[in-house]
Formats: sequence, C-alpha cells, structure tokens
Amino acid sequence: MIFVTVGTTDFDDLICMIDQISGELNEKVIAQIGRGNYIPDHMEYFRFASSLDCYIHQARIVICHGGLGTVIEALEKGAKVIGVSNPDRYDLHQEEILRVFAERGHLTWCSQLSTLPNILQEIENRTFVPYEKPRCSIAKKIKEFLDS
Repeated sequence: MIFVTVGTTDFDDLICMIDQISGELNEKVIAQIGRGNYIPDHMEYFRFASSLDCYIHQARIVICHGGLGTVIEALEKGAKVIGVSNPDRYDLHQEEILRVFAERGHLTWCSQLSTLPNILQEIENRTFVPYEKPRCSIAKKIKEFLDS
C-alpha cells in the first residue's frame, strides 16, 4: 500500500497527481487530503485522523509533504519516504527540510511534482539510511543554566 499525507493544510497538486497515476501503480493508495479542495476519484481518502500510525505501518511507501512533524513521524517508523515540496508554502521551509533529510540519505526528495512517477519507480531499488532521533540535551542545558 502507498500512503499519501499532506498534514493539516492542503496540497491539491500532490493529491491530484497521485489520483491521476494511482490506476497505473497496481497497488492500493490511501490519501490523507487535509483541507484540500480536490476530491480524489481513483483512490481511498480521508481528511484527518487522530493518528496516522496505522497507515504508515501498513505502507510500503509514504509520500508526504515536507512538514517536519510528518517527515519525522514516517522516518521514525522506518518507512520508505518520498518527500514532496509544497511550493505554496510562504517561506519554502519544506524545501530546506527535505533537502537536508535527502542529503543525509533518509528519504527521496521530490522537488518537482512532475518527477514523482519516475521517483516511484526508482524508489524500489533505493536503500535508505535509518533515521535516528538526535539526542536531546535541552533539559541538561536548562539545569546547568539554572544552577549557575
């Protein structure tokens, strides 16, 4: 199964593209479409869920927008991730997030939506670097600050 998620906003261009090619994928596709206006015709969809865990765990591939929370959630669960930049976001922060994760070998970054069908074919043979959550030492730093 391929799972597509756009988070809490909208990314109609991504949902429309996947809907158009879903029949050629010979695989079930489920999409979380958020607040989008485009309603898929060729795949299962829902707007929101209290958790995406069950979808991510079932998915062979996760295609997601470049929101940091979504990307990390999918990577922490060991999913093969294709991150797609949403050019409608005002500061293009998704491009920066996805570029860094791609450079580190954790996912494939789809910077141009038109390349997504090719990336879907190529991802079959890709091996990714497992994502490990960075150690967080903020509590220690706060304690050191308060103690000084």
